[in-house]
Amino acid sequence: MPRVITNLCLRDGSCAVVCPVECIVPGKPEDQWPGYYIDAETCIDCGACEAECPYSAIFPHDEVPSAYTAKGGERLSMPVGTLGFSEVYDGSNHNGEPVHLEATRTLTTGEVVDLTPAIDKNADFFKSGPGYKAQ
Repeated sequence: MPRVITNLCLRDGSCAVVCPVECIVPGKPEDQWPGYYIDAETCIDCGACEAECPYSAIFPHDEVPSAYTAKGGERLSMPVGTLGFSEVYDGSNHNGEPVHLEATRTLTTGEVVDLTPAIDKNADFFKSGPGYKAQ
């Protein structure tokens, strides 16, 4: 089973650097595809990306939590215009380059959120979105 990058992703990009098969790409445009995405057809499920992610945003496909309990301070990122996601995130990626996300929300300690919608979002990115590859 491939890995899935959830909405805990804040575009650090270190996951893509360590991927031995180069199956991880940043979403573009960022306002619609704010995270990084894994091509399930190419992923060899080595787990290198999961170990590298500073946000613990990556899970095996069959282990993406439907009831993730926040430690507090984690951020969820969504496409611009998503109701309830109005916080701006300004940080930096693994190279120290600026990361600017318009639609995030900070989780509180003990808050429980469903991260499984990322499974379909990742598939959509490669099926018909900007990650689509013509055969």
